[in-house]
Amino acid sequence: MIGGEADLRRAEQMASQRNIGQGGNYMAQSGGGSGDDYPVQLSIDYPETSNRLSVLLRIILIIPIAIVAAAVSGAIITGIPDMDQALAPFFVGGYIFFGPLLMILFRKKYPRWWFDWNLALARFSTRIEAFFLLLRDEYPSTDEEQAVRLDIEYPDVENDLNRFLPIIKWLLAIPHYILLIVLGLMALVVTILAWLLILILGRYPQGMFDFVVGVIRWATRVGAYMWLLTTDQYPPFRLSP
Repeated sequence: MIGGEADLRRAEQMASQRNIGQGGNYMAQSGGGSGDDYPVQLSIDYPETSNRLSVLLRIILIIPIAIVAAAVSGAIITGIPDMDQALAPFFVGGYIFFGPLLMILFRKKYPRWWFDWNLALARFSTRIEAFFLLLRDEYPSTDEEQAVRLDIEYPDVENDLNRFLPIIKWLLAIPHYILLIVLGLMALVVTILAWLLILILGRYPQGMFDFVVGVIRWATRVGAYMWLLTTDQYPPFRLSP
């Protein structure tokens, strides 16, 4: 009898654990699980100290790498049409948008080398953004990850992407753009305050750091959804991972 009761208790415990496991799976599938399951993830290591001199001269130090970024992103705007036209051959590149859109629409394909180019350019641009916004002191590398990690999952187009959704994503993303305008202005104010605090204290207050990183993360997810077309999952309305 004693052995039978012990076996019965073990069976009940195993059944309870299975139920808990099934409940956890359900939560994960329904979006109630951990918040790090979105296919676009960004993290930037928090620096314990910041270089005051580098922060003071950041607006000057950013110029060389900004020119390099413009050369590979196709962004050249001088305000003088003739000069823009003359410099255009030296500033080519940029994110590939229409090619993937047409391939997804008509062929249900996203060529891997197009994805790799967009991801590499997004990583490079994010390193520059982190440097400019005082989040990191090391000079942005053109190819090394450094302390800025951006991961975007390569899409399974056949199973994960709707061929017609890229046509209307710009419309669906409007609520995000409205919020990001407000958040971007707030991040700018926070960055200016952080610049002053770093010069005085020698470090970036972590709460302010986390907020600015969160805004960049939010904008990056919206960009991957709307422009890079790597996911059909609607971007979450949150700053956290």
